[in-house]
Amino acid sequence: MIYVMLFYEFFKTGLFAVGGGLATLPFLRDMAVTHPDWFTEEMLADMIAISESTPGPIGVNMATYAGYQAAGLPGALVATFGLALPAFLTILVVIKILDKFKDNRYVNATFYGLRPAVAGLIGAAGITVAKSSLLNLSAAGNLLNKIHIPSVCIFVLVFVTLKIFKKHPLWYLLASALIGILLGFLQIL
Repeated sequence: MIYVMLFYEFFKTGLFAVGGGLATLPFLRDMAVTHPDWFTEEMLADMIAISESTPGPIGVNMATYAGYQAAGLPGALVATFGLALPAFLTILVVIKILDKFKDNRYVNATFYGLRPAVAGLIGAAGITVAKSSLLNLSAAGNLLNKIHIPSVCIFVLVFVTLKIFKKHPLWYLLASALIGILLGFLQIL
């Protein structure tokens, strides 16, 4: 039964998470609430970090990770297949239809309307990631106690150096991992 549920949840996610892998985050967050035995909301930050730092599309990587957490290797395969199937089926239909209607004003208007929705989904995902990785909302005390200072420093450092040097994201991930190891070794985290 878990495989049917995994397929259903990830098929639904793949069907409605328009805009790429980060657009799956609100769906995954909802899954963490409705199926806490699969994975927890706190695990999302780890899922994102692993999915971002491994080859392949982030949404597929997260589905594989989440499916594995829920039901081992068969769960990973089912979740990944469930997530990818809607895109595969949709693109088959779109290929046949879009070329015939590429100059249709309603088709163009539909794509125009989808762009801000996709930006909203990605923005919501970004806020979720920022909250889980930069803040410790369960900490007692004032606002400063709720901010995870080492994480905020890494975030600012990566953001600024990315804007200045514009290197491949892998370098920033590797540097951040090394900083995390160093801070963990120094027991600052």
